[in-house]
Amino acid sequence: MNIQSAVIEGTNFLKDRSILSAQLDTEILMAKVLGTNREYIILNDNKVLEKKNLEYFKKLVQERATRKPIAYLLKKKFFWNSEFYVNKNTLIPRPDTELIIEKVLKITKNKNKLNLLDIGVGSGCILLSILKERKNFYGTGIDISKNSLEICKINAKKLLVDGRVKFFKSDVDKFDQGKYDLIVSNPPYIKRCDLKYLESDVIKFEPKLALDGGLDGLSVIRKVIKKSSELLKKNGKFILEIGFDQKNKVVKLLNNKGFYINSTIKDLAKKDRCIISTKI
Repeated sequence: MNIQSAVIEGTNFLKDRSILSAQLDTEILMAKVLGTNREYIILNDNKVLEKKNLEYFKKLVQERATRKPIAYLLKKKFFWNSEFYVNKNTLIPRPDTELIIEKVLKITKNKNKLNLLDIGVGSGCILLSILKERKNFYGTGIDISKNSLEICKINAKKLLVDGRVKFFKSDVDKFDQGKYDLIVSNPPYIKRCDLKYLESDVIKFEPKLALDGGLDGLSVIRKVIKKSSELLKKNGKFILEIGFDQKNKVVKLLNNKGFYINSTIKDLAKKDRCIISTKI
């Protein structure tokens, strides 16, 4: 079977299972199997596949048909300016989260040697992207997932920032090392009762620990705000990702812990996504 026939077969298989991005996904999976890119697949569609490659391709297509995310099948996800290693132990980096990187780079344009903390570091996409852009910053990442921290270490080496970052396995409540100029966090903020409404790609495969924000969606956010108020230096900046309907409640929590609200940032869908505040 040649590439074109396999891609058509794979696309139809995914379409029958209501995968909207069937053709794109199939081409990406074929590129993975052949260790190449989509352009090659499109330009060489008459090339005959080796038996082992065809079998591997069919296996990946069947896994995608179960709704397993493409990022987990590829074991990678592009975020900001880098490719990150990901697997089922970390949340897949989202384009909306790049807003945090944008804002941090703006705020720190003329800053030197800042010390930053990422609470709930996950794959490391936020912290490591900032360190890659700011060569003289130092970072600390904490997470309660040991597996997640192992992935962070791999990504820190990939991005060549491993000499400027430390990782700790710790619950946010118990962490008390250092004082920071800047804290970033993308905590779990989905209400427990709403988890069942998430797309099956997400709820069936991504770690619940990184999604479940407790009964009201704010239980982890409360802890993160409290801890950030203790660990931030005076006039330090705090950038927090939130759920689209949480702005007013989170602003109140921040005010109660001594934060001045600088701005709220909207995401690509024009929904409130990030709050930037300053420790007074």
